[in-house]
Amino acid sequence: MIALLRWPGRYTDRHGSEEIVFESDGRELIRTTIRGVRFEGDTMDDLGALGGEPPEQMFSFRDGALYFCLLEWETPLPVDVRGSGVRPGTLHCVLRLGDPAGPRPGPDLQTLTTTLRLDGHEFSSGTLRYDFEEALRDIQHALPRAARLRACVSCAWSDYSPLGNGMMAALACFRDVKDRYRRVDAKHGPTGIFAVWDDLTEFVQETWLCPEFEHRGNHRGYRGSFP
Repeated sequence: MIALLRWPGRYTDRHGSEEIVFESDGRELIRTTIRGVRFEGDTMDDLGALGGEPPEQMFSFRDGALYFCLLEWETPLPVDVRGSGVRPGTLHCVLRLGDPAGPRPGPDLQTLTTTLRLDGHEFSSGTLRYDFEEALRDIQHALPRAARLRACVSCAWSDYSPLGNGMMAALACFRDVKDRYRRVDAKHGPTGIFAVWDDLTEFVQETWLCPEFEHRGNHRGYRGSFP
């Protein structure tokens, strides 16, 4: 059984704000309780109420998922620092889904902002990011050259589908077919990503980490290097 991670967080909408806790398996499960209502989804921008949509005056929804709100949470994000080993970092995430303070329907806006807190310093992503890949690339670029993120997004065995990916949790892990994945250098053909896609181990969140982690090196896979 996979132990659930617990991320402290906050929910804010036009009705107010409250502290919450997110639970996640690091792969495709995220759940929390807001105002006594249980929510669950595979990504932060697709959290639906388990018992059906509660009364409209309590929340706002879009396609069955929470919207017109602000979700904040913190998750551990270790960093390898040359000469200092692995340093514990904390990633603070802010996901804006529409205008949490304005009247419905409000502007259609979804942005992600992330800030890494490491050894008393802060390293932030751009202000208009739409997924974790972009946001974490920003942070890696902002870090000193001796520091490298230690997470699935920077792992040698992870890749995205050429068909596209969502905000988070669409990162494919190929740790069980490493030898075959090492040969991937294109989309199609015998060394294309589609040749190994059906044998992927699982989908993971960009900030997850397993014992088989290795930094992405010269092998670029399909998605390229990181950062």
